[in-house]
Amino acid sequence: GRLIRKAFVPKPGCVFLDADYSQIELRVLAHMSGDENLIEAYREAEDIHRMTASKVFHVPLEEVTPLQRRNAKAVNFGIVYGISSFGLGQDLGISRKEAEAYIQQYFETYPGIHEFLNRCVEDAKEKGYSVTMFGRRRPMPELKSSNFMQRSFGERVAMNAPIQGTAADIIKIAMIRVHKKLKEGNYKSRLILQIHDELLIETHKDEIDEVKQILETEMVHACDLAVPLIAEVKQGINWYEAK
Repeated sequence: GRLIRKAFVPKPGCVFLDADYSQIELRVLAHMSGDENLIEAYREAEDIHRMTASKVFHVPLEEVTPLQRRNAKAVNFGIVYGISSFGLGQDLGISRKEAEAYIQQYFETYPGIHEFLNRCVEDAKEKGYSVTMFGRRRPMPELKSSNFMQRSFGERVAMNAPIQGTAADIIKIAMIRVHKKLKEGNYKSRLILQIHDELLIETHKDEIDEVKQILETEMVHACDLAVPLIAEVKQGINWYEAK
């Protein structure tokens, strides 16, 4: 699917600058849950998945194996989506019991996350909607369904919506600020695309350094979290190369 990006090219005299957030949903989770262990892990380590593996599997950081890191990464991202032991087991090719043990160990390592996710579900049941950090609501009629599968889906959405919704809010704030800066500075470069946690700018070659600075600064400072926001800027002659 990524190869289709080669079809997207800037006009003559321009290059693409592309910036995307590094693990924005996990960073939002750390902030919104207030879990000290996850916040500390982000402040201490560049590789959050290796740090999580070290804590969950009780091995020194330098002794974490590639398999342990891969498993920790699956749990890290799965937790954001309210993954079940069955789903995690399928993703990792392990038994449901092993997957359940991984999730249990994860919540023991990051207890604040467990409390936060439970609170998200309870709040959504009580109010009938979930809410992002910026106050945007997502109605949750599924939680009142008489169908067990629908209610279970609703609970997973209730866990995920505040996190994913907040990440979506942040990229929109960054997008508006980047556009405003380009307009105020009378730049020839223009913001042409926003995809999930990514912004793409068609950048005139004589403006590359300035636009790169604007893009990184506005994305990193779109909001203040308990952990730093990281945006990685890349350059290319087509969207594939820039990504």
